[in-house]
Amino acid sequence: MLSSSRFRSALHPIGIFFNNKKVVYCTYFLLALIVTLKQYHNHSFNNYLIFKYCYVHAVNHLNLYTTYAEYNDSSHYGPFFSLLIAPFALLPDFIGMLLWQFTNTAFLLWAITKLPLKENQTIAVLWICAHELLTALFSFQVNPGITAMIILSYVFIREKKDLWAALMIMLGTFIKLYGIVGLAFFFFSKQKPKFIMYCVLWAVAFFVLPMFFFSPDYILNMYGEWYYSLSKKNMLNASLTSYQDISVMGMARRMLQNISIPNLPFIVVGLLIFLLPYARIRQYKHTGFQCMLLASTLLFPVLFSTGSESPTYIIAFAGVAIWFIIQPKKTSWQIFLFCLAIVLTSLSPSDLFPKYLRDNYVKYYALKALPCLLIWLTLIFEMIKNDFSKYPITLNTAEHE
Repeated sequence: MLSSSRFRSALHPIGIFFNNKKVVYCTYFLLALIVTLKQYHNHSFNNYLIFKYCYVHAVNHLNLYTTYAEYNDSSHYGPFFSLLIAPFALLPDFIGMLLWQFTNTAFLLWAITKLPLKENQTIAVLWICAHELLTALFSFQVNPGITAMIILSYVFIREKKDLWAALMIMLGTFIKLYGIVGLAFFFFSKQKPKFIMYCVLWAVAFFVLPMFFFSPDYILNMYGEWYYSLSKKNMLNASLTSYQDISVMGMARRMLQNISIPNLPFIVVGLLIFLLPYARIRQYKHTGFQCMLLASTLLFPVLFSTGSESPTYIIAFAGVAIWFIIQPKKTSWQIFLFCLAIVLTSLSPSDLFPKYLRDNYVKYYALKALPCLLIWLTLIFEMIKNDFSKYPITLNTAEHE
């Protein structure tokens, strides 16, 4: 029988392997490559076709938000996305898909490595997010990129690069609306008037830019159609059988088997809870507090959106990873919640999870959201209670006083 010292010695090479940033970087790109090859071979890339035809339909001045035979679905991305996807849409499908996957993966990698964490903490966050990234890659989702934009909104404000922070916020907003939550970091800015001006300038730029390529009248009309499509989608998502609405409201509707439960009371209460830590103004300057707010901001839009589906949870799970990794001394409750999130949120959509439990309980009751909700409430409580000036969080850089 191995002694504890021999057991640790046996595990040491494994620890070195997984704590190597090159290993996790290569793993991320290998996942993107393997998934793209598999989905292309199986002709299972409907979301990419939606993206591609956003550009094709915009060129031909067709309605972006109608259901088309090419993919038997409709787009719900902003008119600006039609321009953003153009470099990929102009390429042969496989090349365009592969570059799309690599771009989203690289963007997420870069954003996480920009966090004010030590290298081993950054690597841990990347490993924790790897399976959720895989889920998003299988659907060719833009969500890894949206996650990166939210993270970089905070990072650039922290680095006093408000111009680029505003770019990230408006870019995410004009693609999928989720990016607007980057405004949560407004109070961390040292140059608030400039930050507001930058946001307005980028918003005008992203609003107008597609007009130069697809005509002003067409794009203005598409903004109206986008609003209508999102309103319609919001109503369709709120069902008891949808693959979407994996949210707080979705759990309530499915557990009570009542489709008429409204969203607004949940969103209002959720927003009030989200805003509670802002009362602790003296804590704003501490990096630990800021990272906790980042984690909260990543969790909030997923938990309170009827559009949340399994591939959306790369956004929330980045928040889970940041919250867990920065804890100075992990309690039994925090470890339990983290393990619950790994099993119920991250692994439940995969073949590693029992199919009977997945179909009859996790999907049926939208339980993928439950661990994230418990973590978010715990996180808010910690932000209200903890003194982050004494928070022995280890970071690459000193606190910004």
